Amino acid sequence: MMPPAMADTLDIWAVDSQIAADGSISVDCLLPTGIYISLDVPRDATICHIKQLLWKQAHSYPLFHLLMEIDSYMFSCVNQTAVREELEDETRRLCDVRPFLPVLQLITRSCDPGEKLDSKIGVLIGKGLHEFDALQDPEVKEFRIKMRRISEEKMQSLVRLSWMDWLKHTYPPELEPAVQENLQDKLYGGNLVVAVHFDNCQDVFSFQVSPNIIPIKLNELAIRKRLTIHGREDEEVDPSNYVLQVSGRLEYVFGDHPLIQFQYLHRCVMSRTLPQLTLIECSTIKKMCEQEMIAIEAAINRKPSNLPLPLPPKKSRVTQSVWDISQPFKVLLVNGSKLNTEETAKVHVRAGLFHGTELLCKPIVSSEISGRNDHLWNEPLEFDINVCDLPRMARLCFVVYAVMDKMKNKKSAKSLNPSKYQTIRKAGKVHYPVAWVNTMVFDFKGQFKTGDLVLHSWSSFPDELEEMLNPMGTVQTNPYTENATSLQIKFQEYSKFPIYYPPFDKILEKAAEIARSSDSSGMAGRGGKKFYIELKEIMERDPLSQLCENEMDLIWTLRYDCRENFPQSLPKLLLSVKWNKLEDVAQLQALLQIWSKLPPREALELLDFNYPDQYVREYAVSCLRQMSDEELAQYLLQLVQVLKYEPFLDCALSRFLLEKAMANRRIGQMLFWHLRSEVHIPAISVQFGVILEAFCRGSIAHMKVLSKQVEALNKMKTLNNLIKLNAMKQSRAKGKEAMHTCLKQRVYKEALSDLQSPLNPSVLLSELYVEKCKYMDSKMKPLWIVYNNKVFGGDLVVIMFKNGDDLRQDMLTLQMLRLMDLLWKEAGLDLRMLPYGCLATGDLSGLIEVISASETIADIQLNSSNVAATAAFNKDALLNWLKEYNSGDDLDRAIEAFTLSCAGYCVATYVLGIGDRHSDNIMVRKNGQLFHIDFGHILGNFKSKFGIKRERVPFILTYDFIHVIQQGKTGNTEKFGRFRQCCEEAYLILRRHGNLFITLFALMLTAGLPELTSVKDIQYLKDSLALGKNDEEALKQFKQKFDEALRESWTTKVNWMAHTVRKDYRS
Repeated sequence: MMPPAMADTLDIWAVDSQIAADGSISVDCLLPTGIYISLDVPRDATICHIKQLLWKQAHSYPLFHLLMEIDSYMFSCVNQTAVREELEDETRRLCDVRPFLPVLQLITRSCDPGEKLDSKIGVLIGKGLHEFDALQDPEVKEFRIKMRRISEEKMQSLVRLSWMDWLKHTYPPELEPAVQENLQDKLYGGNLVVAVHFDNCQDVFSFQVSPNIIPIKLNELAIRKRLTIHGREDEEVDPSNYVLQVSGRLEYVFGDHPLIQFQYLHRCVMSRTLPQLTLIECSTIKKMCEQEMIAIEAAINRKPSNLPLPLPPKKSRVTQSVWDISQPFKVLLVNGSKLNTEETAKVHVRAGLFHGTELLCKPIVSSEISGRNDHLWNEPLEFDINVCDLPRMARLCFVVYAVMDKMKNKKSAKSLNPSKYQTIRKAGKVHYPVAWVNTMVFDFKGQFKTGDLVLHSWSSFPDELEEMLNPMGTVQTNPYTENATSLQIKFQEYSKFPIYYPPFDKILEKAAEIARSSDSSGMAGRGGKKFYIELKEIMERDPLSQLCENEMDLIWTLRYDCRENFPQSLPKLLLSVKWNKLEDVAQLQALLQIWSKLPPREALELLDFNYPDQYVREYAVSCLRQMSDEELAQYLLQLVQVLKYEPFLDCALSRFLLEKAMANRRIGQMLFWHLRSEVHIPAISVQFGVILEAFCRGSIAHMKVLSKQVEALNKMKTLNNLIKLNAMKQSRAKGKEAMHTCLKQRVYKEALSDLQSPLNPSVLLSELYVEKCKYMDSKMKPLWIVYNNKVFGGDLVVIMFKNGDDLRQDMLTLQMLRLMDLLWKEAGLDLRMLPYGCLATGDLSGLIEVISASETIADIQLNSSNVAATAAFNKDALLNWLKEYNSGDDLDRAIEAFTLSCAGYCVATYVLGIGDRHSDNIMVRKNGQLFHIDFGHILGNFKSKFGIKRERVPFILTYDFIHVIQQGKTGNTEKFGRFRQCCEEAYLILRRHGNLFITLFALMLTAGLPELTSVKDIQYLKDSLALGKNDEEALKQFKQKFDEALRESWTTKVNWMAHTVRKDYRS
């Protein structure tokens, strides 16, 4: 039986399940003696209660005398994610455990903490570790053993940390990456005003201090003042025994950075709010630290026998280098099964050898065979390349094609293959791709593959194929083997000894040998002035530009010039190497050893699919090591995506990410969720699963925090499914009431209280404010979960849970807005952007941060006019709304914030091609900041109505926005001129970083986002940033777009009016 996909009448654990109308459920219990006992128990009975009932019954069954004491046992079950879960906590209720089937097995309490840990990891990552054991894959096994060793060493090192070092590791200070120069007007006489509270008492003191003092100086001032006020000024107190905490948050201000560099304080200064800090005694921190150390020690002081003993060193076998084999590369295509093609179709297989997206030689096409399901070829495929010239990362790609006469009727075309990817050949034939599969030529140890191999293939195709093949696809075979088309191939044996790719020292020896034998005094990679100019022009092109053969030859010939004068040209040089010539590859590796390190932002490009070589990727990762943790967090989304390009589990990138995640909890939490949200995808399930396992083993104390988040999200999903189910039958008011009833239940309240927010671990979601919780009316019924703020007078904390929407595109867009904000600030321009938090946490589900004290433009306009049709034309509505909440200087500041943020979002939406903009997805905060939400359409994919792209506007600038910018004075050209200048300045800053944006989008191609599937989609950015042009031409183009937006502002209003009327009509 399939598990129910959502709360329905078959789900016995659903709150309104019909099965459990009388509240009881029949549970089968299996005793260690092999006896089965069936019990009727209340669905909300605790596990402890069920155990007592079972024990009473068991008395009257045979073999009871063989059982030990009741406390020696606990229950285990198979949970909803098909993971075996041990129910240690017996206070939980059966309906919260939600076993897949109502079957509980009584097992002996495991005394081995190792087994307990394995069970906890399985539940946390949503994938039982027994699945990895069952694969019996030597690569998976070796990776897990190696990573386990590293993780356990990491745990051992944590046990020895001082409380201060533990605090740095667990709650690393959050620093502002680009502190603004022009802060003077935001400070009070050059000083920073701070309120310091004392833990466990009512004392609060305000201080005016220099923004450049370090936190410990503030500790000292606060302690002195407090002692003086209480008449104890003679007491000696050490300020280093205290630490400052941001009130109401899990964020600490400590270390050697000036106060203004801490993100929280910097933001308070920029928004003119009073920073609230609390002075905590170190004993409080020590207690937190000790509790975690106990958990860690319990996990690492287990029987060491868990780790398999290292194998005895192998007697060195005779092996052969692949470079000694100069015969052509051949594979035998044996047969194909489950091809699912029409009987009238002819079937052939196309095979190609690739290094990245580069073909190493001409693809080979097998002979055509007719028939339907199983095909026997037994045909050798010989490639025009010698085995010795195969690069280490060569991949062999296959596609099975059906060839048919041109379709007469549409019906048979549909039954053949719904795929839209067809290539029409001449001679009236149509070629349909049926299935594809890729495999590496060398295995994870560098051994050349030999013998038979069955490849279970994939049937979904990307938008673009290279030479009718799919080299960018995974090298994993389809785990769902039952229905998958499969190909059997056989690698030719070239030697009676195992053949290996040469180790690194041998590659360098080869390069040295070539250097000695070639005449190094002649051309030898030195060009004159003429070539210098030509090289410079090539190097300035963006990453999407193609190089022609002559240019590649020039770059390769002048590679030493490139190294000296254009170190940033490395990606272009790598694309110019002939990867199918072992001599060139060896020389490149030698050159890479002396190439200077690239800045991390430039090195990111080398992790793209075009650069598969392992040493190049190791070099790229070594460049990333120069990044601060803040910068790494900025690019983590892409770094997780490019893991999918890694053909082997153990690579420099996965080790780097694990090391960073175990050293900083903020990075750890982000990495956990980026991996966990995609672990259900078959092609990467094992890879992401074993990385998650390694992370958990090295983050035992952090697991507890993450488990709490997983539990809370599960509850939100259940609640959301329940609301969707009842929405058909109930009124909105009844639905909200049912939601509140649900949230008041102890089990929901506990699961949703006192957790660190998955969006930001510094934010504590402590106490649910049930009365304010609600759900939205849109199709997926997103939940609006509200928390009280622990800080007196602080805004409520609100998060939105979405289930049924893919949030990954929103995540990418918001990351780009965050990056733009950073680049602008680095250039001294603060445009008051609001890139709110957004996180995909699972298949089509995730969380969004709700910005407090803000309203949509539509609501502001409607509330002031009451008539939907005219709301959009009310030019004063927005300005009046701002005046309602701000007066005097505050109003000027709000208009300033509006002007700057409007400029920032105008430029950002134009550059990223953000579509579907209307008054419901543009919001304004009471302090004047404007921001956009909902990024369903990007890169110019605008909603089209009747085939016309409805949004012709390059960016949104309406008359009422201009009315606010001009402070309500029609002729205020000075203010409007400044706004225009801001837009232009912001645009030119982004252009300087055009390559970075292109790289980041290119690294996301593997995510499978609907609007980012091929390089063609990224072309939009190249055009919007005018990358082929100089600044003057680009600015001219931008000014035209700006004027167009001004002229179109009336059209925008008409569109918005239509939207408001529609919405009003719907509601």
